[in-house]
Amino acid sequence: MRVSLKDVAAHAGVSIKTVSNVVNNYQHVTPAMRERVQRSIDALGYQPNLTARHLRKGRTGIIALALPELGNPYFAELTASVIDAASQHDYIVLLDHTGGSRDQELLVSQGFRARVIDGLILSPIELRTEDLRDRDQDVPLVLLGERDYDLPYDHIAIDNVAAARDAVRHLIELGRREVAFIGARRDRSEPAQLRVRGWREELTAAGLPADEGLVAAVDGWGHADGARAMRHILDSGRRPDAVFAYNDPMAIGAMRVLHERGLRVPEDIAVVGFDDVIEGRFGAVTLTSVSPDKAAIGRLAVESVLARLGNDAPEPRRIWADYQLVQRESTLGRPGATTS
Repeated sequence: MRVSLKDVAAHAGVSIKTVSNVVNNYQHVTPAMRERVQRSIDALGYQPNLTARHLRKGRTGIIALALPELGNPYFAELTASVIDAASQHDYIVLLDHTGGSRDQELLVSQGFRARVIDGLILSPIELRTEDLRDRDQDVPLVLLGERDYDLPYDHIAIDNVAAARDAVRHLIELGRREVAFIGARRDRSEPAQLRVRGWREELTAAGLPADEGLVAAVDGWGHADGARAMRHILDSGRRPDAVFAYNDPMAIGAMRVLHERGLRVPEDIAVVGFDDVIEGRFGAVTLTSVSPDKAAIGRLAVESVLARLGNDAPEPRRIWADYQLVQRESTLGRPGATTS
């Protein structure tokens, strides 16, 4: 049998309005009264009807999250952070998979689910500025990722150029002088361009050549792509002493090829990835990686959507999330071991 607000009020000996104020977390309730009502809620097992609560506000209680790759560990972890953040506000998350296709990104951004969602969080790959400029939906939109649209939407990202420079600087400080980059794209993918730019800028700043012969272009960003890119560089006759990979799956694929070729990580070739996904922390050689604050990205995205719904948001803005370079065995070696 479903427990109602009336049941809780009778159990606590207070009015239904008081119970409602506690359930809706209104500020003007004394701590003693809040505790009294909460004891009755716990005793009776009361569960609020979130659907009814949202409908009373003219909302659905659903936020859509549209991502290009569901199989990518980074996006899996990011999805978890968005879901956790949304649940703190009694929202559920509807997941859309675009596959990085412009047509699918257009479909999502132009509101084909507008009747069932309150807001959209979108991580675009191929969407163009003019696509979003012509958007006529009033469903709040928050963008994730590194594409620069210069449009009136909240946009949450990390500084990819700075992060890439930090990764390359770490390798240079370890004495590495020939740093390869794997993960450049044959298309115009902006995140890849930004990370290549950071690689190039840091090498140049250190007085080292940004050797384009050590840049391997790929069509995808998975383990197999990293393996193919690493084979391409080694088969060309080049032997870098470090590799900076576009992301962790590519770095892990590259390390597998290095192992097959009898090269040691990091003694012969140091490796740095990007995104700090969980599998990189549990390999035979743990992976040094740029670690975006995924929890903060999820929280900021959800809060930005809800602020737009509440009409109390500031002007649309670019929000920079934090990151750090987490140093592990793929560059530092095992504790106590030498890397000479």
